[in-house]
Amino acid sequence: MLAVCWHYDVSARELDAIAGMGKIMKIEDIGEQGLLTILQRFCPQEIVGDDAAVIATQADRSLVITTDMLVDGVHFSDRTTGPYYAGWRAAAANLSDLAAMGATPLAVTVALGVSGNTAVEWVEEFYRGMTACLQQYHAPIVGGDIVRSPAVTAAITAFGEVAENRTIRRSNARSNWAIVATGVHGASRAGLELLLHPEFGQNLAGVDRTSLIISHQHPTPRLDVLPVLWEILDAENREISIAGMDSSDGLADAIVQICRASKVGARIERLRIPVPRAIEQIVSTQTALNWALYGGEDFELVLCLPSDLAEKLIHILGNGSAIVGKMTDCSDILLVDSTGTYADEELKISKGFQHF
Repeated sequence: MLAVCWHYDVSARELDAIAGMGKIMKIEDIGEQGLLTILQRFCPQEIVGDDAAVIATQADRSLVITTDMLVDGVHFSDRTTGPYYAGWRAAAANLSDLAAMGATPLAVTVALGVSGNTAVEWVEEFYRGMTACLQQYHAPIVGGDIVRSPAVTAAITAFGEVAENRTIRRSNARSNWAIVATGVHGASRAGLELLLHPEFGQNLAGVDRTSLIISHQHPTPRLDVLPVLWEILDAENREISIAGMDSSDGLADAIVQICRASKVGARIERLRIPVPRAIEQIVSTQTALNWALYGGEDFELVLCLPSDLAEKLIHILGNGSAIVGKMTDCSDILLVDSTGTYADEELKISKGFQHF
């Protein structure tokens, strides 16, 4: 999901060159990342580039703000989620962005666009789903707006708070630091496939099938990781600025975004990427890997920190958390295979979902 702050990979010079060709630029000409590059020009340079905006409100505390918009037919549909789960996922996506910044949730506002013939029950179920997710983190809905819209649209803004020395940013990574995925990847993509094609995966055990579907419909924002992380740092008496973001747009996207913001490279070990075993019962190993890297919407955290602290973190977290690679001092962002079976492969944002 895209937050109130934007990330980008198309240079302003490239966009100016397109404009100079004498044609009227359309969004489809420049793509999602190109559009974000243009919009970034309207924002303070020191604010944009993370999962959420961080605004200092006190000497040692900051307000964290993130916004996600969801559109019927793009982010959800009654075919795969229904209103309750659409609401849950909408709330979870915003809370995940707060977790990616190291922030504690405070509240959310919701702007809802619906048509006049939208069922009242649909709206109520949507809000029940949001509330069920938010209540676990004591983050109430404190306001918003409603408008007429030809398609159901929800724009949610979440507010959180973070201590200045606990703020997680994409730009904090350092060469030789470990890259941690806090859980398995590819489950949400597999769950979506099972929902879209009920005849698919008939060989799966019922519990595995349900688990994958729940991963898509009912994701858990990894706010639980933060107290574990702070406890480790306090026990070690270490003052370290952790790097990270969430993996809502895919594990590969998160790694590339962190590398670009931190001006480092990375080597990701193919065999260390945590993929649910059930997935390889229904697709090939290569497809399972692609879903893990580029499927998106797993809502795990991708964190970069010194190797000794990373080892302690995954030992405590368990449940599929893993060190998937390390940062390097070169610019390449590579998927590598220690067995030598597969050639090195460059990780690219463009292989994941793009809006345009």
